[in-house]
Amino acid sequence: MANRYAYDEEATRKAFDKEGYYKTGDIARREGDNYFIMGRASVDIIKSGGYKISALDIERECLGLPYVEEVMCVGVEDEEFGQRVAAGIKLREDQETYATTSKSDRRSLTIDDLRRDLRSRLAGYKLPTLLRLLDSELPKTASGKVQKKLLGPQLFPPGWQEMSEIQAWRNTNLEVMSKL
Repeated sequence: MANRYAYDEEATRKAFDKEGYYKTGDIARREGDNYFIMGRASVDIIKSGGYKISALDIERECLGLPYVEEVMCVGVEDEEFGQRVAAGIKLREDQETYATTSKSDRRSLTIDDLRRDLRSRLAGYKLPTLLRLLDSELPKTASGKVQKKLLGPQLFPPGWQEMSEIQAWRNTNLEVMSKL
């Protein structure tokens, strides 16, 4: 195994901890003298309701919608399901499906619209339950990757329920059944 990155001292320094161990990104736990590797901590895997959901699959299907320019999906902590599927979406400038009369206010896409449009493409448990519409392009690293670990908590922070710019899907069938 290589013990450093070729010609990149900063990347090498960031990849190893103070004691010289390589940071793998894996999660482990220790019980007595035993270590158990639990798996990789990945923002691209959303754990919701017992399912492991690929954020990349959801992003791919969202990008297939004619009005989506850019999308980022992340898991947001949820007491009931572990995580909720959250999508940050920038609408295409030239799209007319969810445009409003004012060019500066293009916020007419709803979480219900998005779920309806994705229903034939994704299983129900993969459909986003949180939506935040973005006014600008998602910030990216020099290599063109969206920094989900940083951006996810910024777009969907703790207390997101109080934020008017975040739409949350509610299962109206459950609400109707609870009234019976």
